[in-house]
Amino acid sequence: MKKFAKIVQTDSRGQLVIPKEVRQELNIEEGTGFYMYIIESEGILLKTIPLKELHDQSHIVKEIEVNADKINVKKENIAQSLQNYKKQGKGNIHDIT
Repeated sequence: MKKFAKIVQTDSRGQLVIPKEVRQELNIEEGTGFYMYIIESEGILLKTIPLKELHDQSHIVKEIEVNADKINVKKENIAQSLQNYKKQGKGNIHDIT
């Protein structure tokens, strides 16, 4: 995984522009879907949605947990985010058992 040290800002509607070189590296085209995960007290993590719809997302959370140190995310915040989503029933993360 390459790291892109890019700073992006939201516009007045909260939209972000993913830099061209990042889109090219990840083959992101117009219409590409993303899962958005809120990592408690850290920020957001975007994960592209494969063409085949994902029904089981536990492997994504496992990947985030395994790479937490690399992406500078605290594991306890991931656990707290999962717990919050399960309680609130919002977002895709609540489907993980």
